[in-house]
Amino acid sequence: MQRVDVAIVGGGPGGSAAAHAAASHGADALVLEKGVPREDRERLGPDSTDAAGILDYWVDIMGIHPDEFPDGVLQDHLDRAEFIGPNEACTLRSTGIESSYDEFGYTMHRARFDDFLRDRAEEAGAEYRVKASVKDVETDLDAPGDDPRHVLSLASGDKIGTDFVVLADGPQRTVTNRVLDRFLPDGAKASERLASTTNNHIAYQEYRKFPQEVYDEVDGAIKFWWGVMPGHTAYPWVFPNAGRVCRVGLTMPIGMDLDEVEDREKYALIHEDDERVPSGKEYVRRLLEREWGDEYDIEEDFPVVEDAGKSKGTETYPISSTRPIESPVDAGVCVVGGAMGATSAFHEGGDHVAVRTGAIAGELAAAGDVSAYNDRWRDTIGDEVLRNVAMAELCRDYGPDDWDDTFRIGRKMLANEKGYRMFEQKFGAGWGATKLLLRYKWIKWQNRDGGYVQLTEDEYAY
Repeated sequence: MQRVDVAIVGGGPGGSAAAHAAASHGADALVLEKGVPREDRERLGPDSTDAAGILDYWVDIMGIHPDEFPDGVLQDHLDRAEFIGPNEACTLRSTGIESSYDEFGYTMHRARFDDFLRDRAEEAGAEYRVKASVKDVETDLDAPGDDPRHVLSLASGDKIGTDFVVLADGPQRTVTNRVLDRFLPDGAKASERLASTTNNHIAYQEYRKFPQEVYDEVDGAIKFWWGVMPGHTAYPWVFPNAGRVCRVGLTMPIGMDLDEVEDREKYALIHEDDERVPSGKEYVRRLLEREWGDEYDIEEDFPVVEDAGKSKGTETYPISSTRPIESPVDAGVCVVGGAMGATSAFHEGGDHVAVRTGAIAGELAAAGDVSAYNDRWRDTIGDEVLRNVAMAELCRDYGPDDWDDTFRIGRKMLANEKGYRMFEQKFGAGWGATKLLLRYKWIKWQNRDGGYVQLTEDEYAY
C-alpha cells in the first residue's frame, strides 16, 4: 500500500491548488484524477470544460494573476458585463470591489488552465495519477501506531494510505457524499441532502464562430440574458474567446416541469407548443435566432467549432449551485471547490473559490492540522459567498417582468455607484430601488455569521 501525507480526490482547480499548496509546504501529496490523460484529449476530448472567466477581484481571491499563465490560457480581456432582460438591460463596467487586477476580467481556456495548475503542482513536487478512480474511503480515527487514518481503494485494486484527505471531486460529489455519509449520525445521508438532482444545475454550451461584425459587438463583454427562460438563476450567455469563437450556453435546473411554470408565455425562449423544457441545444438555437436571426443564417454564419469543447464543439456538465458545506475536519477531511458547493449560487462562477479553498486545505494538511479549515475558508471567501447567496435569494421568485424592473432600477442605481457597491449606497433612486436595497440587505442579515452554510461542522459525529 502506498502511503502519502495528503491524498487528493480530483485534479480540477481545487484539487490541483491543494496539491500545489501541500507540496510547496513539504508534504507528500498525491492527486487521484479519474479523467482523461493529456495525450488522449485529441481522441477523447478534455475532461474539463472551458470556464467562463474571472472577474477583477476574483483574481485576488484565487491568488493567481493571469500574468503567470502560459500562452493560450487567457482568451479575451473583458471590459463589461451586460445583463439583458426581456425588454430592459443594464451594463456593468466595474464590479465596484477593489482589486489588484486592472482589467474588468478575462475569459480563459479551462483545459489549458487545468494543465497550468497541474504543471505548477508537479513542479512543487506533487504526484498525479490519471484514470485513477476512487471507489471507497475507509476511515479509522483510532488506527494504531503508524497506521493511516484513511485508506483509499482504487478501481485498479491499489490502496492508498493517508492521514489527510482533500475531496475535490466536483459538484457531482461521487466520492464526497460517500465519505460524508459515514460521519453523519442516525442514518442521515449527505447523498440525500446534497443530491445533484435537487441541488445542482445542468449547463450546456456550444463553441460557435461568430461573424466578424457580431464578434466585434460582443468582444470584451460577458452577456447574460435573464427572464427569457424559466428556472431559478437559469439564464443563457455568450462569452467571447479568441479567434472570433464564442461560447454560447445556458444553465438551468435539473428536472424542471414546464407545466408548473407560471406565465410561461412571457418567456421569450419558450414556445406555445412546447410540451417540455427545451434541450440545451434548442435553447441555444432559439437564443441565436432571437438575437441575430433577422440578419444571419445561424447554422451557416455561426458554425459550431467541432474541434473545441468536450464533444464536437459542445459540452454538458453539472454546476454546484448549492450553498457551501463545512468539512469534518476532526477526521482530517477537507471538502473544497464545487464539491463543497462553493460555486456561486447566483452566477455559477466557481474556479476562483475552488483554487482558494484548495490552497487553504493543502496548506493546513501539510502542517498536520486541518482543524482551522472551516474558519479559514469562511474568513477568506465568506463575503463572496454571502453576497452571491443574497443575490440568488433576491431573485428566487423572479419572472420576466421582475427582471425588467430590476434592470431598469439598476441603471438608475449604477448612475451613482458602480458594481456591487450600488447595494451599499444611500436611498436616492426611487421607491423601487429602496425596496430592492432593503430586501438585499435583509437577506444578507438573515445569512450573517455563516448562515448560508447548509451542512455545518457540528452535525458530524466521529
